[in-house]
Amino acid sequence: MNLVQDARSAHALLNPIRLQILQRLRKPNSASGLARAMDLPRQKINYHLRELEKKGLVEQVEERRKGNCVERIVRATAKSYIINPEALGALATNPEKVRDKFSSSYLLAVAVQLIREVALLRERADKAKKRLPTFTLQTKVRFASAADLNAFTEELTNTVADLAAKYHDEKAGGGRLFRFIVGAYPAITKGKEG
Repeated sequence: MNLVQDARSAHALLNPIRLQILQRLRKPNSASGLARAMDLPRQKINYHLRELEKKGLVEQVEERRKGNCVERIVRATAKSYIINPEALGALATNPEKVRDKFSSSYLLAVAVQLIREVALLRERADKAKKRLPTFTLQTKVRFASAADLNAFTEELTNTVADLAAKYHDEKAGGGRLFRFIVGAYPAITKGKEG
C-alpha cells in the first residue's frame, strides 16, 4: 500500500486514464503494451506515465532492446493506494473540531485520523524495517431493539474503561502508548438477510 501524501499526487492519481494505467501496471508493462491494451496512442500513455513517475506512483523495473529502440518496462509502486486526508489541507476533517461526539461526522473524523496515523506509523516502520504492531477487532451484532443497542453500548463503554484503568501505566517509561478506537454504524446489507 502506498500513502499518497499531497494534493498534487492525489490529482495525478485520480485522473481516469492514470487509474486504468495503475490497475494494469500491477504487472510490469511498457508504454507500447499499455497503448495496445487500452487502445490509446503510445504518446498519450507516455505522457501519463511520466506524470505518474514524477509523483512516485510508477517506477521503472527494466529496459529492453527492441531493434533500434529501448523499451522501458514500468510497474505501479504499490498494489493499492490510499490518499492521506491531510492532502485536503485545512479542509481535512479533525475529530477535535467536531462538537457532537455521537454524530456520524465524529465517527468519520476519527476514521480519517486512524487512516492518517496508521499510514504514517506504517511508513516509519517500513523505513526502520520493523513490523508495526496493530490490532483489529470487527464483528456484527443484530440488536432486537434500540434499548438493547443502548445497553450494549453502555456495557461496552464500561468494560473498555475498566480495561484501560487496569492496564494503563502512566509511569511505564519504556512502555508504548496505544490508541484504541471503538465505533459502530448500521451494517450495509443487500436485500434482506436470513
